[in-house]
Parts: sequence; C-alpha cells; structure tokens
Amino acid sequence: MTSQELSKLKAITPTDLAALGLHQVVYVRKQVADGQVVWSVHAADGTEMARVPDYQVALAACRQHDLEPLSVH
Repeated sequence: MTSQELSKLKAITPTDLAALGLHQVVYVRKQVADGQVVWSVHAADGTEMARVPDYQVALAACRQHDLEPLSVH
C-alpha cells in the first residue's frame, strides 16, 4: 500500500466507513411471521428485502444477485 493510499484510508469519515460494502452485503435472519418461521433478507442498512420459508433458499437468492449473505444470530 502506498503512502497516498494509506493517507486516504486514515481520512475516511465514519459515514463513508459505514457505507463500505453497503451494496454487496446482506443479512439473513430467522423470524416468526404469522406463526411461521421465515428467513428474512436485509440490506446492510437494515432494510428488509425479502422473506422466504427456507434458509438455503435465502442464501441461494442472495448469491444469485451477487450479494454476500451473512447470518444474524
């Protein structure tokens, strides 16, 4: 890493840091909706994007859209 690149990293604002990966990372979370277990997919900012009945389907859907799913426990 060059000194110029290092200087840019040191100058990053908290807002910019929070936005890193915003469009590549999603969170998969188990929920109960209408008495049924579902898996919800959320954008990095917490916005719910989808609900599906199966964890593996949730992961596959994320990956099909070039998103990196992370589990929330």
